[in-house]
Amino acid sequence: MKLSPRDFVQKYWRYAQQTQKKTGISAVAILAQAAVESGWGEHAPGNMFFGIKARATDPRHKRQLLTTTEYLRRPDQGHLFPKVISITEVKPGLWKYRVKDWFRKYRTAKGSFEDHAKFFLTNPRYAEAVRAGTDPLAFLREVARAGYATDPSYFDLLAKVVRMIERYAPGQISPREVIDLPPAQEEAAPSFFERGHTVPTRTLSND
Repeated sequence: MKLSPRDFVQKYWRYAQQTQKKTGISAVAILAQAAVESGWGEHAPGNMFFGIKARATDPRHKRQLLTTTEYLRRPDQGHLFPKVISITEVKPGLWKYRVKDWFRKYRTAKGSFEDHAKFFLTNPRYAEAVRAGTDPLAFLREVARAGYATDPSYFDLLAKVVRMIERYAPGQISPREVIDLPPAQEEAAPSFFERGHTVPTRTLSND
């Protein structure tokens, strides 16, 4: 079920905050990613809030085959996916792939948040992001730069969502620092799903 930004923060903030206390990764950044990747909770099959890929060799109860959109710089990469639905050139040197691919699944939402943190802490390509600590924009900029998603506008979208998360996250910013969003703008909170994606736009592997 899709939640409003306020309700999404109220429901999942405790998981993001617990993760920040354990890892030093910004709770705001964590929740912003969860909001974008799940479409504010509307698309989180198997409690998958972060769109982390699984391997075909992972235990069957820990993975699920879902439809996703990827952006690649070559049109001949269909062999990377279990099933290709379509490949469309969106501009010179960039192709949009609609494919089926394996994603992780979890028993609980909490498990998804915990695995998300572990993914960053154990993956050297995100070392710069982890060093950004509790600065949400610095963390997310490095995450995007490291290739967490193939959508070239990934960081811009996350930056917009960060402001929404900060508006409702306890103790993040004072009311005087908040620029109120008109109700219509809040309802139109951006997500990959409102732009035609059915599951998160993701990288090609966890390596």
